[in-house]
Amino acid sequence: MSNQQTVQDIYAAFGRGDIPAILDRLAPDVRWDHLPDGSGAQRHAVPWLAERTGPDEVAGFFEALAALDFHTFAPRMILGAGETVVALIDEDVTVRATGERFRDATAHVWTFGPDGRVVAFRHLVDTAKHVEAYAARALV
Repeated sequence: MSNQQTVQDIYAAFGRGDIPAILDRLAPDVRWDHLPDGSGAQRHAVPWLAERTGPDEVAGFFEALAALDFHTFAPRMILGAGETVVALIDEDVTVRATGERFRDATAHVWTFGPDGRVVAFRHLVDTAKHVEAYAARALV
């Protein structure tokens, strides 16, 4: 199976709520949203953009998504070259705790090991939108 097909299968699993199928595709030491200096979202403790390591911690990412209502989550294009696959995603989301809604065009960067498992994942998002929507009540 190609890495692009694996990513397509991961999004299909997400769409049907099959989180165990996603976690099974991850390397034991997968690095999820690891950034050299963190991100603005991590500095503001946005739970769905937190740094995580290993499938058990990544399960916490999916738990954090329960704080969001997705009006749209649409992979528009999946591009792959070798060990890297990039998915371009349209999102329209409401943060339940704040009622703040935002739209974002994001990219998900997937990196695969030689065994076909995901060894790294990173969201490329408009961090300010996520921080503002998450922290909206604190700003009032």
